[in-house]
Amino acid sequence: ADFHCIFRFMATNDLMTELQKDSIKLDDDSERKVVRMILKLLEDKNGEVQNLAVKCLGPLVSKVKEYQVETIVDTLCTNMLSDKEQLRDISSIGLKTVIGELPPASSGSALAASVCKKITGRLTSAIAKQEDVSVQLEALDIMADMLCRYLGGLLVNFHPSILSCLLPQLTSPRLAVRKRTIMALGHLVMSCGNLVFIDLIEHLLTELGRNDNMSTTRTYIQCTAAISRQAGHRIGEYLEKIIPLVVKFCNVDDDELREYCIQAFESFVRRCPKEVYQHVPTIISICLRYLTYDPNYNFDDEDEDDNAMDAEQNDEDYQGSDDEYSDDDDMSWKVRRAAAKCLDAVVSTRHEMLPEFYRSVSPALVCRFKVSSASFNSIVTSLFISLFLVSLHPGLRVSINVSHPMQVPMIVKALHKQLKEKSVKTRQCCFNMLTELVNVLPGALTQHIPVLIPGIIFSLNDKSSSSNLKIDALACLHVIMVTHPAHAFHAHVPALVPPVVACVGDPFYKITSEALLVTQQLVKVIRPLDNQSEGSDSFDPSPYINDLFTCTIRRLKAADIDQEVKERAISCMGQIICNLGDRLPTELPGTLLIFLERLKNEITRLTTVKALTMIAGSPLKIDLRPVLPDAVPILASFLRKNQRALKLCTLAALDILLRNYSSAVTPVMVDAVLAELPPLISESDMHVSQMALSFLSTLAVTHPSSLGQLSGGNILQQLIALVRSPLLQGGALAAMLDFYQVKGRMGHSWSGLHGPVEDADWSRYSQSAALPHKQAYCSIAKCVAALTRACPTEGPAVVGQFIQDVKNSRSTDSIRLLALLSLGEVGHHVDLSSQPELKTVILDAFSSSSEEVKSAASYALGSIAVGNLPEYLPFVLQEISSSKRQYLLLHSLKEIISSASVSGLKPYVESVWSLLLKHCECQEEGTRNVVAECLGKLTLIDPETLLPLLFSLKLSSGDFLKTLEDPDLNVRRVALVTFNSAAHNKPSLIRELLDSVLPQLYNETKVRKELIREVEMGPFKHTVDDGLDLRKAAFECMYTLLDSCLDRLDIFTFLNHVEDGLKDHYDIKMLTFLMLARLSSLCPSAVLQRLDRLVEPLRATCTTKVHAYSLQNSVKQEFEKQDELKRSAMRAVVALLTIPEAEKSPLMSEFQSQISSNQELAAIFDSIQRDSSSANMESMDNQLKDDIFP
Repeated sequence: ADFHCIFRFMATNDLMTELQKDSIKLDDDSERKVVRMILKLLEDKNGEVQNLAVKCLGPLVSKVKEYQVETIVDTLCTNMLSDKEQLRDISSIGLKTVIGELPPASSGSALAASVCKKITGRLTSAIAKQEDVSVQLEALDIMADMLCRYLGGLLVNFHPSILSCLLPQLTSPRLAVRKRTIMALGHLVMSCGNLVFIDLIEHLLTELGRNDNMSTTRTYIQCTAAISRQAGHRIGEYLEKIIPLVVKFCNVDDDELREYCIQAFESFVRRCPKEVYQHVPTIISICLRYLTYDPNYNFDDEDEDDNAMDAEQNDEDYQGSDDEYSDDDDMSWKVRRAAAKCLDAVVSTRHEMLPEFYRSVSPALVCRFKVSSASFNSIVTSLFISLFLVSLHPGLRVSINVSHPMQVPMIVKALHKQLKEKSVKTRQCCFNMLTELVNVLPGALTQHIPVLIPGIIFSLNDKSSSSNLKIDALACLHVIMVTHPAHAFHAHVPALVPPVVACVGDPFYKITSEALLVTQQLVKVIRPLDNQSEGSDSFDPSPYINDLFTCTIRRLKAADIDQEVKERAISCMGQIICNLGDRLPTELPGTLLIFLERLKNEITRLTTVKALTMIAGSPLKIDLRPVLPDAVPILASFLRKNQRALKLCTLAALDILLRNYSSAVTPVMVDAVLAELPPLISESDMHVSQMALSFLSTLAVTHPSSLGQLSGGNILQQLIALVRSPLLQGGALAAMLDFYQVKGRMGHSWSGLHGPVEDADWSRYSQSAALPHKQAYCSIAKCVAALTRACPTEGPAVVGQFIQDVKNSRSTDSIRLLALLSLGEVGHHVDLSSQPELKTVILDAFSSSSEEVKSAASYALGSIAVGNLPEYLPFVLQEISSSKRQYLLLHSLKEIISSASVSGLKPYVESVWSLLLKHCECQEEGTRNVVAECLGKLTLIDPETLLPLLFSLKLSSGDFLKTLEDPDLNVRRVALVTFNSAAHNKPSLIRELLDSVLPQLYNETKVRKELIREVEMGPFKHTVDDGLDLRKAAFECMYTLLDSCLDRLDIFTFLNHVEDGLKDHYDIKMLTFLMLARLSSLCPSAVLQRLDRLVEPLRATCTTKVHAYSLQNSVKQEFEKQDELKRSAMRAVVALLTIPEAEKSPLMSEFQSQISSNQELAAIFDSIQRDSSSANMESMDNQLKDDIFP
């Protein structure tokens, strides 16, 4: 018999292996035999054979025809009703396996629907019979599993019968049956129709109102909470009836019922935020009452006895089991736990109530923390941390700092005794709280450090402390030391050093690593190098130097230690030498040699470079000469490595070494570095290029003779290529200008620019092609100006040559463009009034046929005027008044106002203001826009005088609101652009206006048919939407408000308009997709409630195809736009799927199946999912902001 059993096992195993292969194909007869044998094996006497047979069902379902699957299901359902318990269990597992392998409905297969319908009838009858509880439980389990598998939508016709068989089970005498019934109902409400949902809710309300039996009342409350968790968006409209009933039951003297009621409140708060809003004060009140609910303790007794407290806190390391108390009848701790979790939900979702939380919730938490057990303290800690994290929200930090100054002393008073409790968990909670508190309010514990340090030391010295507790204590100490002034710790250094040194020697690497971090900060405390540190001169670090150095050098020398410990030992020793190196004359040479060895090691070289940079920058002028001959060539070799971070750190180290140890850096060392520099000066990595240019600038000062090697070399060629790059801007451009200025001052003069100038088609009569991008001309012009300022003697000749090139009729547009930009950049810093024909030449350039030349001339005139306002500003104002080229001249004026000093401009403010007012009503919109910019910039020069004048031009806040109602579309659009700018840059200006502005803003997001017109273009008709720009401006404002005024928005009203935007024009859709992605992270619960309504427009976008009526109509751009639209929509889908429980939505699940079955959509989805890191989402946001605020 044993041999036969083994044969059956091996044969079944081989069969399963074959079924898992894609290549296997079964004919009808083979299918029948395989199905019959596997079903027979389910009744095998051997359990292992049965288990293998069940596993075979999964791959078998996808290999056989539908009627065979139905046979399998029929047999399993019959077996599930068997008298044999083992057969029932194995059949139940088999049914779950089959359900899990059914193809999704979106695949077009009818198999899932037919199988589920067949199973449902059998299950409902099994559940309703109530003959055998074990059969009932299995049937309920499978029913819940089937509804959970997103197959509930296939059973719409069965939902009434499912509900009819489930509702009676809520009063079952068996609690296990009730629990599984609640689970099944929770899954049912996600896909059932509205009538079924109403029947369920009405039944629950009726039974709760009747309240016949306290046991069933508890079940109905649990069921209500489960429905809220699974379908919060549907139950919201019934909360007005439900919440008063739940509040009433909270007052019943039944701890278990109270726990379920408070859990229901938590689910309402998280899943129905809008509907529950008016009930939040009531919920907070109830939670605060039961947070301190303990029949065994008197909370009104302020002078509590410490010994009495110990009675509840003596469990040394409570691990969080539900059996917290030995008294099984005491359920009050579950009520307190539920109250704390409900408050956590309120705090996490109601940011606008933060001041109220600090006023009422925080004191109650502190009171509760004093007397709680270790496990409950962890819940209170979690709630406090939620409170602190909410406080970090932009705009809310002030409220704790200013409005609640007594919070910190109150919290510290509650914690300082707990820090010496026996319970490890309690102390860990204290350290976590202190860490988060300091992150929210850096420096807040300065006055309380004498109280806290003994508690931290106690945990570090306590032999019973766990490793995690020591790590938490060290991490807390490190954060406190980083965020508080050094003098606050000086009195405690004698007590802190011994336990920290002991932890550095701990055999557990994580403790050692954390202790080294603390040691590094301790070094900064005992001898801060900044002169501003209070009390730093009076504190003597000498007694502690030897201990700190000895424990660190031991770890630094060890080779067989963890990587993290190695790195932190290097950093810590670098800090010791940086701050205390002058007190270690004998130890220094040997330590530096160890650094040299670590520099040669691939694993530790990056950390060592950072440590050497720190030491080289020390104001103590540590003697590094002994190691420089070996160190610099090694550093030079790092510049050719692929590791970007290593290259950046190495360039910073070489730069600081050149600055502080120039006499010790020999020409040979410099040559080794210069040989590695050319590949680093490239547009492919602007940050590395910037660091390389900074190094060259330092080199020009410290080793001017080495610059002679640049001429004709690779470095010069790379510099020329970089100047020509359109990507050169910001920090890299500033570094390039610094280099040229230093180069000029060191006597290398104008000849150093021949390369970039000539290579930029500077040859005066060249007809060669222009540079590929205007930015290249701007960069070269700035370099010209930098050199001209550094070589004042050669300046006039160069300026004269530029003027001749602008005048010369044979000059190309590119030559004139470069000459004008260069004149502007030079004139910005140097007075060019000695050039008599300059004004005429520039005004003549205004008549050029090239728009870029005219723009450059306008910029040049404004920039030159900054260099000598008395000479040029009156000239510009006169030209504006008399000339017809106001647009270009006004741009010159804008450049003057933007760049000139306030003191220089003040004498001319009145005349400029009056001139601008004359041009306010110019017919050309472009001119009016420039005038508006000039008025705004001019107002900032003398706001006290000019702001009232600006308001007199109908720009008070009240008048501004009227502009949003102006009949002119352009006025409303510009008003929204102004509002957007204020919301982005100065949100405080508009926060109080939002109640009146938002209705008008939302009104502008609507599509207006009266603004849509058809234009005939030959044989074609083209639709023009005159309201598109206005709607786009409104949606841009909405996006900005998400960042700056989220707490003042009604998210559900906001989502209504986002939903409309998802069906609008291409530009609006792109904006709303971005908004949806942002909302998914900012307000996930609100988005989850509207998910079903948001999925449909996303699906429509992703499945739309461009109709190719003809080649003329279906141009390439249409396909590209549609493709980009799909990608943007898919990014929004990926963001939505990051919301917990989003996949439970039937519509979202079906859409996912549709995506996976479509090759094109699946490819887009996979690529976006791979790239959807937080960094990418941030860059997406930044891209939008760049579009809105160019």
